[in-house]
Amino acid sequence: MDRANEAQRSGQHSEDIASPKRTKDLLQKHGLTLKKSLGQNFLIDHNILGKIIGAAELDSTKGALEIGPGIGALTQQLAKAAGHVVAVEIDQRLLPLLEETLGGYPHATVIHGDVLKVDLKQLFAEHFQGVSRVSVVANLPYYVTTPIIMKLLEEKLPLENIVVMIQKEVAERMAAKPGGKDYGSLSIAVQYYCEPEIVTIVPHTVFVPQPNVDSAVIRLKVREKPRVEVEDEAFFFEVVQASFTQRRKTIYNNLAARFFTKETKEQLEPILREAGIEPSRRGETLSIEEYAVLSRRLSQALKLGV
Repeated sequence: MDRANEAQRSGQHSEDIASPKRTKDLLQKHGLTLKKSLGQNFLIDHNILGKIIGAAELDSTKGALEIGPGIGALTQQLAKAAGHVVAVEIDQRLLPLLEETLGGYPHATVIHGDVLKVDLKQLFAEHFQGVSRVSVVANLPYYVTTPIIMKLLEEKLPLENIVVMIQKEVAERMAAKPGGKDYGSLSIAVQYYCEPEIVTIVPHTVFVPQPNVDSAVIRLKVREKPRVEVEDEAFFFEVVQASFTQRRKTIYNNLAARFFTKETKEQLEPILREAGIEPSRRGETLSIEEYAVLSRRLSQALKLGV
């Protein structure tokens, strides 16, 4: 058995990538410079990697989808924990390097592509047929965090967990409760589909190169069914988005501007009151359950031309 497989069996770090020296050596060997435009910041801390892997709750019967494997530090650990790993990498320059670092892990597959353009349902059908559950585990580039998370959720993929390292402020917004400055449409969208939990805060010093802000590892445990029942999902999210258009304005003013004219906006107040919501409240004070009731009542009223 080769050294890579021995390292996989024993969990030794001798073959691992997550160190400043090994990372720099690999990049230098392959003549690579990092692209800021792709948000390339590589993790060099084994403790953080361990927390990410632990939060994903993987075992040999499960699969893992990684987005942006970089040079394979996290991919390597995923391959030790999961039955099959698929990593989607946008930067073609990294493919030969990944072939080297993942050479000892035949159950790890690297796909060249932009995850925002990849047909994920087809990817799941082709690569995850033999596994019991699949989790997304990734160190996401800051600049595309929200589009990637929303694509994963809106496509209703058969996911168990989404465990991602993202900008700390964005993680706090995803996990925020009603009433605070972090709570907004992103909080509601994520919590509609998932149960969020911030696993750990990650200082910027454990990356090469170092980003300007700290990160956080967040686990989104995907719900079997959405947190609230809504008749029209698209309209529910439209109401939520409208409610946060201008955070300082009341729910009445934001919804009136979106769904009514100057001549008809007085019809909104009784709709709000019937939904149990004071018109003077701000969008950040409403729970997901209140938004579900409000969207249902507002939809009915608009259909009736009230």
